[in-house]
This record gives sequence, structure tokens and C-alpha cells, in this order.
Amino acid sequence: MSLDPDLEVPRGVPVVRHRVVKVRDRGASECQDHLAVEEPLEIRLGGISLSVTMRTPGEDEELVAGFLFSEGVIAGADLDVIARYRGPDGDPDDGNVMNVLLKGDVRVAKDRLRRNFVASSSCGLCGKATIEAIRAALPPVRSDLVIPIDRLNRLAAAMHDAQSTFEKTGGLHAAGLFGADGRLIVLREDIGRHNAVDKVIGHMVLARSVPLDRHVLMISGRVSFEIMQKALTARIPVIAAVSAPSSMAVQMALAADMTLIGFVRNGGFNLYAGAHRVTPSVAEHA
Repeated sequence: MSLDPDLEVPRGVPVVRHRVVKVRDRGASECQDHLAVEEPLEIRLGGISLSVTMRTPGEDEELVAGFLFSEGVIAGADLDVIARYRGPDGDPDDGNVMNVLLKGDVRVAKDRLRRNFVASSSCGLCGKATIEAIRAALPPVRSDLVIPIDRLNRLAAAMHDAQSTFEKTGGLHAAGLFGADGRLIVLREDIGRHNAVDKVIGHMVLARSVPLDRHVLMISGRVSFEIMQKALTARIPVIAAVSAPSSMAVQMALAADMTLIGFVRNGGFNLYAGAHRVTPSVAEHA
């Protein structure tokens, strides 16, 4: 048996097919498999490079808007144009560069980006010091949203049913935004958990629908501190995940009065912070 000597990936597709050898107890066989595409995306502000992120192609405008919004670089009304940069014919980066034009002062945005990257990275700050720095810039979430246990338990199944690319590849993360009634509003998939969250938030930014203080964010993997920071910026009160949160994610939830729920699977979950938003009332004392 032999494998393909190379892999052609057409520009802009989220999934490609590739011949694999599948080995199981009873032997080996050749078959076609689906692979999640990973490509770099360069974000430019006024033609000047800001950042390069690895992502799954698709919804790039939402990814850029969500990234800039969740990092505190822009407010919802600051965006003027998000356009794909078209290089000369044959340019290998053609289609993987997005240029952003703002209505406000670009210098202010760049300064915000520089300061926020320092605050959210490991550059000189860690643990509670980082959380206190963010807490000083962003007040706790204020929301009267309450979600029943049975509705919460249905979120993971609803998100799984909507993950079309995951069904093909098994290799993507997903983030889904749900309304107070449990209705799925938008779901995005990406090879990076943070990118999926940025795409969801970016979708709502472009729709002029932020803040999101009456919504639930569902994550297919674990919840990190960075995801909590993005959710706090968007004012999302409830974050649920099918896997575990990190210690800093829990610290952030407690400090910002956010509800954090992990291991949402098989009809149960673990409640780490913000139990007052989960009903019935017995959950508040679990």
C-alpha cells in the first residue's frame, strides 16, 4: 500500500480529501479521509501588518472582527472596511491577507493592541496579577440571564448536530452562541479554539449585536483564560464547555461574575462559578 506523495490544498477551502491507510485489528485497507485545512491569515491595519494567526479558511471577516474586538482594539462601531488583500498573480499569499480600515485614529488602535497583548500574555504578568489588570479595564458582567438545567444539557447536542465540518474531519473545534431560549444563533468551526470564538463574536460585531449579555457561549474543548477574556470583553455571562476549564479560567469567572460550566456531556455538567444563573435553585448549592 502507498500514500499520496503530496497534498494539494485549493485556496480557501476548509476541508480536503486525502488517501490514507486505515489499520484495524483485522488488517489494513486504503480509503479516502477528510482533513481540516490549516492556513495562515495575516491581519493588516491600514496596510500595516498586525498579526498572523493560523486558522481554517472561512468566515475570515468574522475572525478578524472578532479578534480585534475581543482583544479590545476596536469597539463595535470602529470598523469601516474589512477587505481581502489581492496580491499580484501567482502570489502564494493571495487570499490569506485581510486589511482593516477603521473610522477612528489608527494610532489609538495600535496602542490598544500593544497594551492588551502584553496584558493577556505571559510577559511579566501571571495568575491573579493578570486577572486584576483585566478586571481594572473591564467591569464584571451584569446580566439577569437564568438558564434551566435541562436546557443547558441540550446545548452540547445542538452544537454537535450543527458541526458539519467536524463530522467529516474530526479535527476541528467549535464555538456556538445560544440565545436565552436555548436557540443556536451562530456556530463557527476552526482548527483553533480561540479562532472559533473570535469568529462567533465577530459575527455578532458585524451584525451590530454586541454586547452579548443575554447569551450563552458553548465551547467544544477546554476553556482557557484567553477564551474567558474574550467572552468578558463581549459581555457573555455564561460559558459552557464539553471539557475542563483551567484554573485561571475559573479565577476569571469568579472575579468577573461569570457563570462557568465544564464537562457538559451525558446529561450532566460541573459548575465552577456563577451558580446563581442556573436553575432549579438546588444547583446553586451543588
